[in-house]
Amino acid sequence: MKLREPHIVPLSRQAVEILQELYPLTGSGRYVFPSARSSVRPLSENAVLAALRRMGYSREEMTGHGFRVMARTMLDEILHENPYVIEAQLAHKVPDRLGRAYNRTVHLAERTQMMQRWSDYLDTLKAGAGIIPFRSDNILPG
Repeated sequence: MKLREPHIVPLSRQAVEILQELYPLTGSGRYVFPSARSSVRPLSENAVLAALRRMGYSREEMTGHGFRVMARTMLDEILHENPYVIEAQLAHKVPDRLGRAYNRTVHLAERTQMMQRWSDYLDTLKAGAGIIPFRSDNILPG
């Protein structure tokens, strides 16, 4: 965690299911995604970038950090989640008129519910809900 501060991350039902599937592969180690070079280190940002490139994503399309950016934007603009709760989930320090010395909120109950709604929303996207397929004969000339 940044600045060596503990950060609790509530997991959705779907995330727990994925971790249970991965357990036989990585359950004996400290990290779910260990470095290829050492199991005592996590997968590096460069390794994530390399995996995205191998999957065909260009630099302009996606980065590892881009998933956080995408989630932050969609949680706010599409799911209308509370920005303070989103920022707490992302472990961002939010400016506070009372100062961080007095504000120790973590919004854990709200974050737990938000992460379940986020996973449910991603499931609807995966199933094709809210996506309008375009056929080449339906596209207007630019």
